[in-house]
Amino acid sequence: MGPARGAGHWPGGRRRPHERDERPASHEHGSGTGRAGGLVKRLAAWLALWLTASTAAAGVNYPPVVPGRALTFPADEGSHPAFRIEWWYVTGWLTTENGAPLGFQVTFFRNRPDFVTDNPSRFTPRQLLFAHAALSDPALGRLLHDQRSAREGFGLAYARTGRVEVAIDDWSLTQEGTTYRATIPAQGFRLDLLLERTQPPLRQGRDGFSQKGPRERSASYYYSLPHLRVTGTVERDGRRLAVTGEAWFDHEWSSTLMDKEAVGWDWIGINLSDGGALMAFRMRTREGKAHWAGGTLRRPDGTVRTFGPHEVEFIPGRRWTSPRSGITYPVEWTVRAGSLTLRLKPLMDDQESDSRASTGTIYWEGAVEALAGDRGVGRGYLELTGYGKALNL
Repeated sequence: MGPARGAGHWPGGRRRPHERDERPASHEHGSGTGRAGGLVKRLAAWLALWLTASTAAAGVNYPPVVPGRALTFPADEGSHPAFRIEWWYVTGWLTTENGAPLGFQVTFFRNRPDFVTDNPSRFTPRQLLFAHAALSDPALGRLLHDQRSAREGFGLAYARTGRVEVAIDDWSLTQEGTTYRATIPAQGFRLDLLLERTQPPLRQGRDGFSQKGPRERSASYYYSLPHLRVTGTVERDGRRLAVTGEAWFDHEWSSTLMDKEAVGWDWIGINLSDGGALMAFRMRTREGKAHWAGGTLRRPDGTVRTFGPHEVEFIPGRRWTSPRSGITYPVEWTVRAGSLTLRLKPLMDDQESDSRASTGTIYWEGAVEALAGDRGVGRGYLELTGYGKALNL
């Protein structure tokens, strides 16, 4: 799962004269100063306006998410532009050539605004795209993150159908067979990663129909690719380091995802050391209680166990308060899924992403180690949304 989630330059930091008036709405990083910073704020406000319209206006008849639809690969790995929201989400642990651990996140989001128009202009925002990237480095002690936003079009921002091929300018996530490539020249760091599939897709929920609340209409189509083998490089401060590691890839699309009673969610995707994989989540109320929950465990032998809402429990432990946002997050957890109980410890506490310049949210997304007792049994990612203010999805 993922939230329906530096200064305003185009590739190379320049604008080609003949394209002066033919650019997508935005390409902004997480910070800006002077005129660039003002541009970022104006573009963020414009995008927020369209996102608000997409949840409040009545115009587009989005296709529903219904049980029984068979997911097919690679066709369903690409974009589903008729649906309202969609994301491709990669998180993982890396080890540098010096043996240091790092966490990383690469996410692309697509949103179809809720308005009907016959305006033929190429500037009409029929699809909005967003991207987040982050690097967790315990040696630094805080998250490095960046973000981009654009309307689809002009060959600069797109989400293709038929396979994974999404991009905003020079940020991209692409697929060739069972291999995926992430190229992210972010502000303050660069990721060039090759991700190779080692296991078949894991269909979440009921064969890919993932219910997010008591009513079936709150659901997504959802599959994961656990245990991706990662190779590539991470560049920081002018130094390029070779890395290896393991990642988790989520892909979800939906037209109606959250019940109004839910304000956010807690989610984990854990690559277990024995070759198994666990996804678990809970939708959370304003009081911090579970509104709905679910999960899937794939055992090392490939058999799959799906958990109902009463079989998954998230128990918060130690908390951390962000010195920037003032938001308090539980960063240590005990998670129960059926008979499996895991204790989660973060790679570092400060893994908060401020994405207000793109998707308008602040959330905690971080690398965690999974323990059974005091024994490490896996690594993955924990996502905490809706702690500062309720999500509107």
